[in-house]
Amino acid sequence: MNPSSPTIDHMLLSRRRWLQFSGSTLAGALGVAGLSALTQTPANAQAGYKALVCVFLYGGNDGCNTVVPTDTTRYNQYAAVRGALALPRGSLVNLSGTDHGLHPALSALAPVWADGGLAPVFNVGPLFAPLTKAEFRRLPASDARIPQSLFSHSDQQVLWESASSRVTERTGWGGRAAATLGTTNPVISVGGNGRFGLSELQTPLVLPEPGGTFGLNGLEHPTWAPEVERQRALQALYADSDSNAMRNAYMGQQRDALAMSARLGALVAQRPGTVASSALDTAFAPITTNGRINTPIGRQLYQVAKLVQGRVTVQGSRQIFFAQQGGYDNHSGQIAATSLEGDHFRLLQALGDAMACFYNAMRAIGMGDSVTLFTQSDFGRTFKPNNSSGTDHAWGNHQLVMGGAVNGGTTYGTPPELVIGGPDDVGQDPWELHGRWIPRLSVDQYAATLLGWIGASDSQLDDILPNLRNFGSARRLGFLPA
Repeated sequence: MNPSSPTIDHMLLSRRRWLQFSGSTLAGALGVAGLSALTQTPANAQAGYKALVCVFLYGGNDGCNTVVPTDTTRYNQYAAVRGALALPRGSLVNLSGTDHGLHPALSALAPVWADGGLAPVFNVGPLFAPLTKAEFRRLPASDARIPQSLFSHSDQQVLWESASSRVTERTGWGGRAAATLGTTNPVISVGGNGRFGLSELQTPLVLPEPGGTFGLNGLEHPTWAPEVERQRALQALYADSDSNAMRNAYMGQQRDALAMSARLGALVAQRPGTVASSALDTAFAPITTNGRINTPIGRQLYQVAKLVQGRVTVQGSRQIFFAQQGGYDNHSGQIAATSLEGDHFRLLQALGDAMACFYNAMRAIGMGDSVTLFTQSDFGRTFKPNNSSGTDHAWGNHQLVMGGAVNGGTTYGTPPELVIGGPDDVGQDPWELHGRWIPRLSVDQYAATLLGWIGASDSQLDDILPNLRNFGSARRLGFLPA
């Protein structure tokens, strides 16, 4: 379908206007085809359930301080360039069997590593095809092989979420995967309406945090007579039919929205202490105070955990989730003057604690091998610090993949050479020597490994990830079984 189709645009505009009058908060979270799909219940809805959980780290996480070399030669190279931002080697979380360690703020993930459920993936980023430094320096910026608008937050977020090298791509690879695989639900987002979950005909189902309202605003449980009448009037209006196909389609959406809110509202609203099974509350207890999860990323992953536990209610044997954590644009204050506990430490600690709780929750409900969590981010940060105790925008970055099915206990990909101006650094002239790594692995290969595990065939992967074919036989990276 043409992305600028006036039919779809008009339908979405009409829908927004109607929501202002109907008070519905649910239908606005779904796209043109999303709501009707959510009400279908295939016969094999729970057979071999698998789910992917994307955690997008907005702002550009500093991968160079997230996964750090520990062998003497490379650590010394790292420390010499990083200077005041260098993490002491003794502080790193030991990744036994490898020559790398994690940022000390990720200490909660040490048991996950020991359990074989964690895998770092080195130097991933948006690419059209494999690219050398010589090619990058020689080719004009307009060449298809050079991803557009490098080092820009908004544009690189688009390239990561869409698995594209063009900023004009309007759909996300999660949304395209859901559409291609015919999942019962679209992408379910607990972190807002990002591009990752968009397909040509669907937007993600956006849910609030635990305890939030999911349904007709103010009419979830009507008891006051005018509210009861208003609900009946809306239901009667949506139950009607019309000779106009567009109105009929829209009213169908609203009917499905009411059915969805009735089905999922109670599950979405559950907070710690109210979930039927105490397994989730026990798993998330380290980051819970007085019945509330302490961090936004923790609340999002708790909501996802509930939806996995309640998968019979949610429906479908395949599901893609989206969560996010912001604040990673650390141009200054990345490390405090007197300790490691600066902005980056606090962000990674919240992330690592939430991930560890989520991992334990999946194991506790018997879904550890069925759910895989992975990170994405705008871009990496410069290897060389700036003059404000921070780092600037770069390109290739390191990511983390976690779950019982992960071939963990090892690393994947090739770390960049830690040499300013070296073969992995885009810079050549003195003014541009900052250590911005050219990715050795593409978002397409990373996504293909995840989607292959969830069930996408090779031909489906080519449909979802059009640039994948440019990487020849190196289509999957091995951190998950095919």
